Amino acid sequence: MTEFQEKLRAQHEDSMHRELEALLGTASKAEAEISRKDFEGFKNLFHRFLQVKGPAVDWAKINRPPEESIQPYEKIKMKGLPDDISASLNKLAVVKLNGGLGTSMGCTGPKSLISVRNENTFLDLTVQQIEHLNKTFNADVPLVLMNSFNTDEDTKKILQKYKHHRVNIHTFNQSRYPRINKESLLPIAKNMSTGGQNGEAWYPPGHGDVYASFSNSGLLDKLLSEGKEYIFVSNIDNLGATVDLFILQHLMSQPADRRCEFIMEVTDKTRADVKGGTLIQYEDHLRLLEIAQVPKNHVDEFKSVTKFKIFNTNNLWISLPAIKRLQDTNKLDLEIIVNPKTLDGGLNVIQLETAVGAAIKSFNNALGVNVPRSRFLPVKTSSDLLLVMSNLYSLDAGSLTMSRKREFPSTPHVKLGSSFTKVQQFLCRFESIPDMLELDHLTVSGDVTFGKNVSLKGTVIIIANHGDRIDIPAGAMLENKIVSGNLRILDH
Repeated sequence: MTEFQEKLRAQHEDSMHRELEALLGTASKAEAEISRKDFEGFKNLFHRFLQVKGPAVDWAKINRPPEESIQPYEKIKMKGLPDDISASLNKLAVVKLNGGLGTSMGCTGPKSLISVRNENTFLDLTVQQIEHLNKTFNADVPLVLMNSFNTDEDTKKILQKYKHHRVNIHTFNQSRYPRINKESLLPIAKNMSTGGQNGEAWYPPGHGDVYASFSNSGLLDKLLSEGKEYIFVSNIDNLGATVDLFILQHLMSQPADRRCEFIMEVTDKTRADVKGGTLIQYEDHLRLLEIAQVPKNHVDEFKSVTKFKIFNTNNLWISLPAIKRLQDTNKLDLEIIVNPKTLDGGLNVIQLETAVGAAIKSFNNALGVNVPRSRFLPVKTSSDLLLVMSNLYSLDAGSLTMSRKREFPSTPHVKLGSSFTKVQQFLCRFESIPDMLELDHLTVSGDVTFGKNVSLKGTVIIIANHGDRIDIPAGAMLENKIVSGNLRILDH
C-alpha cells in the first residue's frame, strides 16, 4: 500500500512540475524569472503537503508552555527604557503585512487604503506613527510593506504622497502561488496572467511567506548591511501594533550568547478570540498551534478559555541575522495550512498557506510576552470600524489610545447586522458616530439608521424586522434599551 502511495505521490509531483513549467512558458522573460523563484517555494510546499497525512499535531504531546517562556508585559516594562533610545531604534525596521484586499468590507483595492479615522487610512496612520518616532528620537526606523500581487500596484501609487515624510519606505512582494484543483491536484491556471477569469487561479500564500520573499527580494541583506538587527512585524489592520520601546529594550539588553531571536506578543483570550492561535509546549519547543491543525474531536478543548488562556496577536519581533541563518540553511519549518475554497463557478480548489508565527519553534530563546489588550486592535469588520471611529479612542501621532473618559479598559461588544457590512452602507447609516463612552454591548440588526449626536450606554439592542425600518432620532440617548418594530423619521 505504501509503495502504491509513494508512486502516486511521485506521479502528482511530476505532473505538477510539468504544469508549472508550461505556465512559465506563457510569461515574459522578466516575469518568468520572478515566478520561477515563487514556484520553487511552491514546489517545496506541495512536496510537504503530499507527505503529510492526518492532523499536524499529536494531541497527547501538547503541554502548557512553562511559566518563564511567557513573560508578563509588566515584568518586561520594569527593565525600563534604554539609555540611548535612538541607538536602539536605529537597529529596528517595521514590517507591515499589506497583502490583503478590502473585499470583506465591500471595498475594492488594498485594505490598507480604507479610511479609518478622520480621513486617515491604515497606511496614513502607520506612516504617522513611524515618522513621529523618527522625529521624537532623531532615529531612522524604515517602514517595509509586504505587498501581494493584489495590492502592489495600488499601494505604490499612493506611496508618492509620503515622499516628504521623515520615513524611508521600502516594499517587496510576497509570492504568487497557483490554486490547485482539489481532485486533480493540478493548477487551475491556464497562463501566468492575473486578469479576467485567470485572476481566481492565483493567491498570496499567507504571511508565513514573509521570510522567503523578504530574503528573495534582497531587502533582508540590505537592512542587515545598514546595521538593522530586528524587525517588528504586524498586520497593517491592527491599529494597536505600534513600536513598543520596552519590548525593544528587552531584546537589546540580552547577553550575546542568549540573544532572544523571536518574541510573539500574546494577550488574554476572551470569548471573541476562541479561534485565535495559541502558544503551546511541544517536543521541548515553544510552538504556535492554529485551529486548522487541531483534530476535530479536540476543537472545543482548543477554544476553551480555561485551558488555552492566551492567543497570538501576530505582533512579532524577529532577529534579522537569525532569519538570514535559517533561510540560508533551509531550516525554517512552517506547518502547512490547507485552505479549501469554492470558486464562483463552483470549482473546489485548495490553497497551501503558512503562518508567520509558526516559525517560532525554529528560533533560539523564543519568548511570548503577554501584552495588554490595547496592542490588539484589528479592524476586520464594520463593527470594529465603528469602535475605532468613535470617541472611545483618541488619536495622537497616528496612534489610537483608549479615551481616559472611559471608566473601564475593556472595549464594548459591538455586533452590526448585514446591512452594515460594506463600508459605504455603514457610513450612510450614521449621520455622525454615536457617543459610546459608556457602552457595554450593542447589537443592531436590519434596516436601522442613526441621526446626529446619538448617545449609547449600557446594553443597547436595536432590531428592525424584515420590511420595517428604525431611524434613531438625532440627539437620542439610549441606555439599557431594546428597540424593535418600526420607527420612521421623514423630512416634512
